[in-house]
Amino acid sequence: MELLLDQETSEPVSPSGQFLNNSVLSLSIIAVLELEELFDDSQAIPLLNDLFLPINPRFSSITVTDKDGEKRWKRVEVRLKDHVHVPVFASGMSTQFYDECLDHYLSKTAMEEFPQSQPLWEVHIIKYPTSHAASNIVFKFHHSLGDGISLMGALLSCLKRADNPSLPLTFPSAKLHTSKDGGNFSMFRKVPRFLSSAYNTLSEICSTIVKSSLVEDDKTPIRSRHPGVEFLPLSITTTTFSLDHIKQIKARLGVTLNDVITGTIFLGTRMYMETASQGSGNARSTSLVLLNTRMHGGYRSVQEMVKPDAELPWGNHFAFLNIPIPKLRDAEARNNPLQFVFDARKVIKKRRSSFGVYLTAKYLQLVGRFRGPERASKYIHGTLENTSMGITNLMGPMEKLAVADNPINGLYFVVTGAPQSLMAGVVSYVGNLRVALLVEKDFIDPQKLRSHIEKAFDMIFKAACGTSTHSTAQLKIC
Repeated sequence: MELLLDQETSEPVSPSGQFLNNSVLSLSIIAVLELEELFDDSQAIPLLNDLFLPINPRFSSITVTDKDGEKRWKRVEVRLKDHVHVPVFASGMSTQFYDECLDHYLSKTAMEEFPQSQPLWEVHIIKYPTSHAASNIVFKFHHSLGDGISLMGALLSCLKRADNPSLPLTFPSAKLHTSKDGGNFSMFRKVPRFLSSAYNTLSEICSTIVKSSLVEDDKTPIRSRHPGVEFLPLSITTTTFSLDHIKQIKARLGVTLNDVITGTIFLGTRMYMETASQGSGNARSTSLVLLNTRMHGGYRSVQEMVKPDAELPWGNHFAFLNIPIPKLRDAEARNNPLQFVFDARKVIKKRRSSFGVYLTAKYLQLVGRFRGPERASKYIHGTLENTSMGITNLMGPMEKLAVADNPINGLYFVVTGAPQSLMAGVVSYVGNLRVALLVEKDFIDPQKLRSHIEKAFDMIFKAACGTSTHSTAQLKIC
């Protein structure tokens, strides 16, 4: 919506916010809350008005253009009824029927564009029992409002602990890596590390730039030949892994939780590819792993995040790690599935140790400043389009949440609008890790892909701990 306004009365749209909302690229986040009981939709508008809108002015703003041609957030009167949708399906049907209805509805919702004349968020209340919930609440946010950490913080500020609303939420600890000698490195240790970091930085920058314009992945069963794949129908399926099982693998292998789940997704995806088309398990395929570029981890209160010099600021603060997906023949998956975890760890650690992701973010800002936001969006779009899949993850609370005293049994999220046929969203909640797979419908079989990823996890667990995840003796062995 193009309106003119006084610069002093509104907040400027950040460069990253502009990169994610224009004619070239438009990304959204869909978050699904699975409720234990039927949700009373008459509660939605009072809850949104009292708890959600006050969180951040952006939830009551639209993007407009000032007299200098700059994009800004302008506060408007919010008609909450225009943001709340309660679909009607056939009554008295099976949970499998409503599973299909939900999948179709999510696909439709993901493909629809936000009206630019109103704030860029929606709530959809699904009042039918599915396999995982008595009812579902679906939030859709435009990515320009903020990244996953910002929007997760917003949702958490609206929700309370189911067991005791007066107690604060807690999250899995995130320990920083420290050197054994307290950081007193000799000059001989500093020089090789500096050279290694410099080399990794240069390598990462060159790899990212080349990937955005020159080199693309092979066409495979997970990378469509259709242009404009972001506008095609999609399907969403999810699978759940025990955090206890993941921690056992993590402890045995000396890796991180992220290494375990990334290696699992890579192995399962490769096995699916090979099953769908012989030889594709060794094709050139790359994943973009989303990296939070904030200096400090964890969550803060929304009040802290929106402060001018916040330690964990609101907004979009992320960059992509370009990670080659290990090949089946290189990892010898059937004989050593753990190699997928080690390979994922090696590449992620190497590229995280460089400053490439931060310099790439600065490069995008310079492109946006001197050549316009759409040019920067073309760079991001090209990088996404030339790769095979994306993975993004969030840390959720250790306690069960509730909305209006209705316990939330599970939650998951996906990012939509990217020119990729496969996107994985990973989030921890209570004692589980939920992986949501967003796939191009009628191109990728979501159930078969999910099955292969589940099989991959069982293979990795068995190789690491000496037993299957289904074994009752696993805690004694591992």
